[in-house]
Amino acid sequence: MLSPKRTRFRKQHRGRMKGMSYRGNRICFGRYALQALEPGWITSRQIEAGRRAMTRNIRRGGKIWIRIFPDKPVTIRTTETRMGSGKGDPKYWIAVVKPGKILYEMGGVPEKMARKAISITASKMPMRTQFIISKWEYKNEEKRY
Repeated sequence: MLSPKRTRFRKQHRGRMKGMSYRGNRICFGRYALQALEPGWITSRQIEAGRRAMTRNIRRGGKIWIRIFPDKPVTIRTTETRMGSGKGDPKYWIAVVKPGKILYEMGGVPEKMARKAISITASKMPMRTQFIISKWEYKNEEKRY
């Protein structure tokens, strides 16, 4: 699963998710994409589950880009711990997602196949998402299939 190699600090504040995503909200690499419509946290396990679902569905054809990375640690206190004694240990990593953020991109496959693969991936995400298609027409797009 995804996690940073090293971080400057072991623990982070939870933060707030306000507003829309102003970076990473355009299709850059592929032709089709999965875009978040709600704010939320996506764990590294959910990102990996989505990637596996996509890869298996397109049968190793085409190309997939993951546009999010879990770089925020989530800490959990051990059970039956008394009050005080500081913050818990980091247990897993999350990616903070705001509305408008592109989660996955896909290229080199027909639209019907891309829709099916992305819909399966969308069911594994903890927020509402939508399937989007790039406005730009690529040269020789039909020759790839």
